[in-house]
Amino acid sequence: MLVDDDAFLLDMYSVKFKNNGYEVRVSDNAEAALKVLRDGYAPDAMLVDIVMPDMDGIGFVSAVRKENLAGKAALIMLTNQGLPDDIARAKKLNVDGYIIKATTIPSDLLKETEKILAAKK
Repeated sequence: MLVDDDAFLLDMYSVKFKNNGYEVRVSDNAEAALKVLRDGYAPDAMLVDIVMPDMDGIGFVSAVRKENLAGKAALIMLTNQGLPDDIARAKKLNVDGYIIKATTIPSDLLKETEKILAAKK
């Protein structure tokens, strides 16, 4: 599951994952993603942007944790927020990974996600 308000990035990343055999669901905002999870969708991984309108990625992950919506999913922050304070806020939520968009091409994102998923098993 990809949660990001940038339609171009959602499309680019979802194509990369789909072309490598993954089922991908995308959401352009956190509230819509929460609804999908509350309705029973159980992804293996969630890649979440931090900066989004209405509810940011930190709020989203907090809600996912509080409501136990993640199941065994790997929670990965996929963002351009690379300051130590941003990373610390995410780490407090026990995210499984933190990837900076600006320095990661789609094929590297796929590899890093697969590595995080393998470590979680």
